[in-house]
Amino acid sequence: MSTRTPCVVGINLGHDGGVALITEHAMIAISEERLNRTRYSPGWQAALLYCLRAAERHLDEVDLVVVSGIGHHPPAPAETGLACLGVQAARITAVDHHLAHAYTAYCLSPHEQATVLVVDGGGNNHDTETFYMATPDRITRLGSNLPGRPRAGGIGATFEAFTNWLGWHEQEAGKVMALAAYGNPGAYLAPLFDVTDVTVHGRLTRTHAAGVAELAARTGWDFGPPDSLGNDPRGVNAAAYLQAQTEQALCALAEQAIAATGQGNLCLAGGVALNCVAADKLRRLSAVTGYFAPPAASDRGQALGCALYGWHRLTGDLPRRPLAVDSFGRPYSDSEIEQALLRDPRSGLVERRRTPYRWRREGDIARAAAQMIAAGKIIGWFAGGSELGPRALGNRSILADPRTTAGSQALNDRIKHREPFRPFAPAVLAAHAPDWFDLDVPSPFMLLAPPVHPEKADKIAGVVHVDRTARVQTVDPGHAPAFAAVIERFGQITGIPLVLNTSFNDREPIVETPAHALATFQACDLDAVCIGDYLVERN
Repeated sequence: MSTRTPCVVGINLGHDGGVALITEHAMIAISEERLNRTRYSPGWQAALLYCLRAAERHLDEVDLVVVSGIGHHPPAPAETGLACLGVQAARITAVDHHLAHAYTAYCLSPHEQATVLVVDGGGNNHDTETFYMATPDRITRLGSNLPGRPRAGGIGATFEAFTNWLGWHEQEAGKVMALAAYGNPGAYLAPLFDVTDVTVHGRLTRTHAAGVAELAARTGWDFGPPDSLGNDPRGVNAAAYLQAQTEQALCALAEQAIAATGQGNLCLAGGVALNCVAADKLRRLSAVTGYFAPPAASDRGQALGCALYGWHRLTGDLPRRPLAVDSFGRPYSDSEIEQALLRDPRSGLVERRRTPYRWRREGDIARAAAQMIAAGKIIGWFAGGSELGPRALGNRSILADPRTTAGSQALNDRIKHREPFRPFAPAVLAAHAPDWFDLDVPSPFMLLAPPVHPEKADKIAGVVHVDRTARVQTVDPGHAPAFAAVIERFGQITGIPLVLNTSFNDREPIVETPAHALATFQACDLDAVCIGDYLVERN
């Protein structure tokens, strides 16, 4: 071990590639897609440079590099390509994919002891559902799906397969979750999963769309034509059936895992943990005494789990870093923001559509933003370090008025170009959340979808889904003062202590730099963008 202050790097070599760097006082992490602007991208080179520069470290100051990937086995050091950068094999180790997820779930949680459940499309050795017992000393694997069962029979792989069948990339499962609210979950009567003890047996025998086609042929069920994209009622019913069956299987699995460990605090990770509708049901189970899922629960968080594992291995201490905000990126200085505004080549600005704009520095940027939102404007909001997870939480967000559907329709039609059945989320001041939603716990990462109180639904129509739920983000002024100030100012103007919040992007990865924000602002129909204390408007 180095005599320097310990420094560990984690690298995800699979899809949603990225890097995390951990020191005693810092955690920095970013996905490669945020930098190369290609969604779900593998790769890690740009992310590694980003993290090293943000931490002001050289690669030879890194004590341990931990890597993970998907496939039958974790990657070998020789497969990483790190030797080309001068990293000796002795400084490289690999970690099991699901164990990396488990470290992210437990180490970032507030729980001293917990049952950790990992559910995703697939890790190493055909793992799809794995559970662990976590204590301050160790994370112990207790069980998983049966090794002989094909990956296609897992919860995550099944959800991916139906997502493909309906016409989307398997990483776009959130679209199917949203579509499900419009369908009939009882259209198909047989169960999609059987849960025995802590093992899952799904009915699919092949992955991707071919698995759904085979299931339809075997059972006679009519899921409609492939690639229906939500435009065929049979496909909509298939989405509803899939969502309902997923919720039932997850709840049964969690109850069995908790019974096996005797520990009611539940930490959930893997891509399936992003299913906020199912998560809201999980956390209400009588067996669950506490619930946590990390904001980067999917493979976007793999690199962070690798780094946390590496810290434990390097120092002997299992890191406990309870998370209050998802802000793992680096902040940008006023001079860096002004470089982009002045179109300085050093800013990295690549304009997809060059449009004239004017900008000025605001003394109270939160008040200016709130006034624009209350007037019906749709604005970009860029502050602090970027989020690691797939949900924008007030650092790289687009904000709009939640009181009517006019803003959400404009977002879908003019700016985000999304499917009309997908809802937008409310970001609400934490103290006011119980007044508007059936929510008695914090939801800072937008990973729960509780019901909206019926008497309040019409007042915030822009963020209420067709099933009368909302994917809530609670905002604590002590943890996110800049974003909370916008909501507070908006509440003073309108009497509504929440805003519509969605990610700052248009069919691309969420923006990372001021230059990205300015390029997206020019290329879409946003009315204005707030970058730090700078207000940018169209001429």
